[in-house]
Amino acid sequence: MLRPVIRRLALWLDYDGTCFAGFGLQPARRTVQGVLEEALQSVLGEPIRVTAAARTDSGVHARGQVVSFRTTSLLAPAALQRACNARLPDDVVVTDAREMPLDFDARRGACRRRYRYSVWNHPLPCVWRRHMVHHVRTPLDVMAMNQAAETLVGTHDFRAFVGGLGRDAGAVRSTTRTVERAEWSAAGPLLTFDIVANAFLRHMVRTIVGTLLDVGRHKLAVQDFAAILRSRDRRLAGPCAPAAGLMLVGVDYNPSWRC
Repeated sequence: MLRPVIRRLALWLDYDGTCFAGFGLQPARRTVQGVLEEALQSVLGEPIRVTAAARTDSGVHARGQVVSFRTTSLLAPAALQRACNARLPDDVVVTDAREMPLDFDARRGACRRRYRYSVWNHPLPCVWRRHMVHHVRTPLDVMAMNQAAETLVGTHDFRAFVGGLGRDAGAVRSTTRTVERAEWSAAGPLLTFDIVANAFLRHMVRTIVGTLLDVGRHKLAVQDFAAILRSRDRRLAGPCAPAAGLMLVGVDYNPSWRC
């Protein structure tokens, strides 16, 4: 009897996280992984367990999330993409599907993750963006926020900006990460914070943003932000910004991974 051929496939996903309890599976809760694996099982006719490049939290969005999984199905990637999209809800879409080497792993193979946090800085809310931005009514000093953000670039211990570390302490070997870019930009009242790093910790981006917003409100000085980073003390940092403003906007892999 011939052994089934095992293949490794990767999918690229976009999703609106508003009505999801995060990416990862949770009992009796709607998750991105849950609806995706249900669609894949329906298409491929076998149980599927996916590995994601980033496990986004409840309410966090993604554009370019990557998942990988093994299957014995011979269905072509393009056909799989079409069939999955026909079964997925309208807040998730598979934008690409590719055959990958058997040792490819969407999480372990990623060398860089990119996130964007969006703030609507105006006295009035924007009804059209209400699920995708954090509304801040008071004026913000973007120049000061950028000066503070510059201190994030490089390799640092980000323990001061980690949320819920007590619960996850056993799974976190190190709170040191390398940030390649951390920068605010403005287009009228829409402010966006782009941060690129090799990996991120739980609530790290949202806590960084919450603290930078305190700099923008002049509750903290630029040098205070740098001191908080050095302190490794979460109690000194600002609040965790709301999930709605955060989006995973891409995952990068070394060129050695060939599909």
